[in-house]
Amino acid sequence: KGMTPLMYACAAGDEAMVQMLIDAGANLDIPVPSTSPRYPSVHPDSRHWTALTFAVLHGHISVVQLLLDAGAHVEGSAVNTGEDNYAETPLQLASAAGNYELVSLLLSRGADPLLSMLEVNGMSSSLHEDMNCFSHSAAHGHRNVLRKLLTQPQQAKGDVLSLEEILAEGVESDTSSQGSSSEGQVWLCKTRMKALQEAMYYSAEHSYVDITMELRALGVPWKLHVWIESLRTTFSQSRYSVVQTLLRDFVTIKEEDYNEELVSEGLQLMFDILKTSKNDSINQQLASIFTHCYGSSPIPSIPEIQKTLPARLDPHFLNNKEMSDVTFLVEGKLFYAHKVLLVTASNRFKTLMTNKTEHDGHGSKTVEIDDMKYNIFKMLMQYLYYGGTESMEIPTTDILELLSAASLFQLDGLQRHCEILCAQTISMDNSVSIYKYAKIHSAPELASFCEGFFLKHMSSLLEQDSFKQLIYSRNSKVQGLDPLRDLQAALASRLHSVYVTS
Repeated sequence: KGMTPLMYACAAGDEAMVQMLIDAGANLDIPVPSTSPRYPSVHPDSRHWTALTFAVLHGHISVVQLLLDAGAHVEGSAVNTGEDNYAETPLQLASAAGNYELVSLLLSRGADPLLSMLEVNGMSSSLHEDMNCFSHSAAHGHRNVLRKLLTQPQQAKGDVLSLEEILAEGVESDTSSQGSSSEGQVWLCKTRMKALQEAMYYSAEHSYVDITMELRALGVPWKLHVWIESLRTTFSQSRYSVVQTLLRDFVTIKEEDYNEELVSEGLQLMFDILKTSKNDSINQQLASIFTHCYGSSPIPSIPEIQKTLPARLDPHFLNNKEMSDVTFLVEGKLFYAHKVLLVTASNRFKTLMTNKTEHDGHGSKTVEIDDMKYNIFKMLMQYLYYGGTESMEIPTTDILELLSAASLFQLDGLQRHCEILCAQTISMDNSVSIYKYAKIHSAPELASFCEGFFLKHMSSLLEQDSFKQLIYSRNSKVQGLDPLRDLQAALASRLHSVYVTS
């Protein structure tokens, strides 16, 4: 197995045997060799371990003390050169095990928590996972060990910075020392920060949120994935105060880091929280995030439908009894029209005319229109006789009813014009009504515009009962509405178009 007698004694914790072998001149730093024909039984995980590594692995602190006092190298074989020389350092193993006493002892003898991130010549190892000591302690939830690693006294070298300096903002521009010392400072700052970011990642992956938040409090910036996983864990644990802290911190994530994970994982999680949360503060923070993600760019406008009506008559014939061959009865009033215009305007009118003829024969020419105001029907006819909306004046108070009528009679051009007018007059007070009309009357462009309006003004809207009823009430489900699902889809689409490139 490539192990020396000293290694066996250290693994067993036999202090007397270890002392005897030391006194006999045993080589303290000889490592387990790589697997080779000469050593066929070497376990892959123990390659390059030294006697100190075995003592640390088995937690024999008195044996570790003996070896270090006798001159064993505190980093094991990590400082040796050669190919495939990667090995966990004793400090890494102690950090992963959470052995505070061993970590303290190794640090006091000069062990470097960052050593695992580098190979001998400063080249990063790409052959192994290469977790640093901070990551090992964070991944296993050893908060006290992580704190000990963070408070390690710095070596008395000009190019090693204190933790406060390492975490300081703008450290690159503030480093003004001369020559290579300056370069060394910047390089070490980046190395230490990378180590702490890696530790933050592992703590989040293993649901140790307290460690994640402690590293964040030291100034380690959020990575989007770490933030999402931390939010997922805290929400599942009902730790709402931490949820609020995380939500407040979202704006610190750089917009250039927004990616597909935010769309597929982050939005889903945040909308799930909004659906179930009864905490107004959390809901307001979520609303602020959605508005922030939607961005300051205008809501995409609704385009007109460039559609020429199949036939048109001179406006002189509008509601003119002369040559009229069909009469409508609306709110007890008569309205005169012409079949040739109506049957070509839409299938709805054509069906209405055909059914009337078949039902009543050719004797009666009056068609009764229920559930519609006379002035709304008149504007409907104006659209047909004018051949478009250019000459029409539609009062703001009538837009929604006219939209409903245009939808009923399948006049797409008029309906779209009403949608555009709605978008131009939308406000905090009428946005919910407009959205409902848009969904009921199959006006997807207007519904989409409303969703953009909701996302831009969500914090204020959440203070209105009508909006809260829209997104939370069971009546919305009964009416076939699912506003939160639609808002999530709208925001996902916006994020894709603005931030996430394919």
